[in-house]
Amino acid sequence: MREIVHRHLGKVVAGAALAVAGTAVMVGITLPGTAGADESGGSGSGTQAAQQAGQGPDAVQPGVVEQAPAEGKKGTGRDPLTDDEIQRVAKLALNQQLLNTGENVDGGRGPQRLSVDLADPEANELDDPNAPRRADVTFYDYKTDTLVTKTVDLETGKVEQTGTQHGVQPPLSRAENAEAAKLLIADPLGAGLKADYKDATGHELTSPDQLLFNGAVYRATPGGQPAVLDKCGEHRCVRLFPKVKNGPWIDARWLVVDLSARKVAMLDRR
Repeated sequence: MREIVHRHLGKVVAGAALAVAGTAVMVGITLPGTAGADESGGSGSGTQAAQQAGQGPDAVQPGVVEQAPAEGKKGTGRDPLTDDEIQRVAKLALNQQLLNTGENVDGGRGPQRLSVDLADPEANELDDPNAPRRADVTFYDYKTDTLVTKTVDLETGKVEQTGTQHGVQPPLSRAENAEAAKLLIADPLGAGLKADYKDATGHELTSPDQLLFNGAVYRATPGGQPAVLDKCGEHRCVRLFPKVKNGPWIDARWLVVDLSARKVAMLDRR
């Protein structure tokens, strides 16, 4: 793992050097007072430079960035959900039973919230400008490996529909990626990740907060992984793509974290 990562590090550094060089070239071209300074040989060159520097009667005045309008507590029609609506509907969807029986990604009380999205209107409401605004709230219950979706009417606060599915694995939340990184760092198989981090930064890797990462859901294929990962798809499993903050990516593609079983395994690299 470390040899692969070190080769990537070299490419990243080289790419960064090219990017800096390219930026320097662009700055040299567009600096005020230099473009066209000696090209015409006439007095117009000074005027052009002054205009580019923001001077003179015909100079382009600096732009003004207007503050975005304050977001209201409620949206209308197909407007995106406001922050207030998201917070309210998430609470409405999490009833006492689900809170008491569900389990989140780190084993805490209640299911793991994944997303809150504006729900599509019903077929008979497509042309109705006054159609009810609804939100779909999705949770993952790690106790039963169940995806729970609740549809809530934003006006009445009523939960209109509840759906449960097994073997459905939507994109991972930030909290799930962080927990997967935490498990990987603590596992013996995370030794290479920690060594690569230290090579890149000179510091010990002890917390997911030291990394940026993307995560992809991993599903088992017959005979395609160690037996410990055979339930991935039924279980919630993740492959992490970690990145040093302000630094390079680290190649961890061969490692899979089973969040449901809280185990880490390495795929066959052949």
